[in-house]
Amino acid sequence: MSTTTLPTAMLDAAATDPGTDSAVRDDASEQPPRTYLVRTLGCQMNVHDSEHMAGMLEQAGYTRASSQDEAANAADVVVINTCAVRENAATKLYGNLGQLASIKAARPGMQIAVGGCLAQKDRGDIVAKAPWVDVVFGTHNLDALPVLLERARHNEAAQVEIAESLQVFPSTLPTRRESVYAGWVSISVGCNNTCTFCIVPHLRGKERDRRPGEILAEVEALVAAGAIEVTLLGQNVNSYGVEFGDRGAFAKLLRACGRIEGLERVRFTSPHPAAFTDDVIAAMAETSNVMPQLHMPLQSGSDRILRAMRRSYRSEKFLGILDRVRAAMPDASITTDIIVGFPGETEEDFAETLRVVEASRFSSAFSFQYSPRPGTPAATMADQLPKEVVQERFERLLALQERIGAEEADKQVGRTLEVLVAEGSGRKDGAMHRLSGRAADNRLVHFGLPTLPDPGAHLADVDLTQAPTNLDDPRLAGVVPEGLPRPGDMVTVTVTKAAPHHLLADSPLTDGLPVRRTRSGDAWAAREKARLGGGEDEHSHGAPARSGPVSLGLPTLRR
Repeated sequence: MSTTTLPTAMLDAAATDPGTDSAVRDDASEQPPRTYLVRTLGCQMNVHDSEHMAGMLEQAGYTRASSQDEAANAADVVVINTCAVRENAATKLYGNLGQLASIKAARPGMQIAVGGCLAQKDRGDIVAKAPWVDVVFGTHNLDALPVLLERARHNEAAQVEIAESLQVFPSTLPTRRESVYAGWVSISVGCNNTCTFCIVPHLRGKERDRRPGEILAEVEALVAAGAIEVTLLGQNVNSYGVEFGDRGAFAKLLRACGRIEGLERVRFTSPHPAAFTDDVIAAMAETSNVMPQLHMPLQSGSDRILRAMRRSYRSEKFLGILDRVRAAMPDASITTDIIVGFPGETEEDFAETLRVVEASRFSSAFSFQYSPRPGTPAATMADQLPKEVVQERFERLLALQERIGAEEADKQVGRTLEVLVAEGSGRKDGAMHRLSGRAADNRLVHFGLPTLPDPGAHLADVDLTQAPTNLDDPRLAGVVPEGLPRPGDMVTVTVTKAAPHHLLADSPLTDGLPVRRTRSGDAWAAREKARLGGGEDEHSHGAPARSGPVSLGLPTLRR
């Protein structure tokens, strides 16, 4: 179903029209701003889409709910951005909606909106199953969210609007970024592949590429606002440029990012093995700020199953790519996706997957048990495997990858790494007196905080694992105490212990933690001061990126 929408600006004009009843306007102006929260289910693309949803709501006059209200789902507008790829996507959605029903019943005026891939697929079924939902919108019309909320409130009826094709490129929309030190940048939307297990092309459409100038302008705007890390996003990033006739565009884009002053880390996700070319490997190795990290989805090690999946590569090609990546970047960390129990998978097919996983030496793997997705060719294939067979193979694969992950992580012990300090913390960081962050190869590192001779001025009265609670927090001071890390700063640590999914750096640091102050740490402090009432918050990057010609230029060499 698709309907015509009014731009938000037209609604704003209607709200201020001289013919509008002045008493209504005066009464509305006395009301506090309506609050919102966005819940994200799914992939990095959904996370970035949620940032656009938040940006549009703030542009429309909403304010983000406090952390306490977010935890309690106590907001005037709750948006759930859904996924349709995971097996339990629908269960998660309706579980969330069930919890919200009683909250909404006790909170007059509350609205619930559902967007994303499952909304694009299920459409009006969502309101039929959960009639307390006010708005349903799809992946192609994110920009309609504020209008639909206003229309649902005015009409006192649910609004379902699903566009069949992209209405507005998401990156042109206002954005409320979750992080000040790292950001997502979409280089394309949609997918041209026809994998038999995947519903994404149906829900997000054919691939649409942004022009290089628009992408680089957005990256530059992020860096100007304090970010030092960006991740380039696309369903298949290494096919970028096909739409406008330049098959080498992605490698050129990586090299161009290397010339953006102040940008320290560039990552990307996800490539497709069939389209992954040596010019991209060269660009990664020769561009100093492109990180030695690669997420390369395998899906299966069996050539027969890869054919059934319509994955247009074979296991030997996949392993050859990994060999060439490691020859160019010996310290590269490589991760993957694997599906266990695809229809018709035999024990011999699964043994091939185990063989390729053993040879690939992945740092980690996201492994999934196959489950049918209505609307995909694989859902109607014969030889769907029994659940107990899939479960047993899944457990064998996990055990193998846990061993490999531990062995690869052990190679990091004794190495000195520069870690970008993260916002938030690991589950045990508070109790273990640690902070967390990411190394250049994207490994998670938990590092110990220093024991200082005079902790009173540094750590005694502040929990570094939590956000500041007042303006006296020493991380917000004009001159931050030596050795005190802030989110967005860089710390240098030595790995003392490894586990399959993280590294530990617990060396005694009696002389203080080596900290490199960054613009991102400054931006984090400015944002936290604003949150506590001590200044302006400028990190939302709400203005759309400018467009225009940007030269992709000549390569730089990895230092």
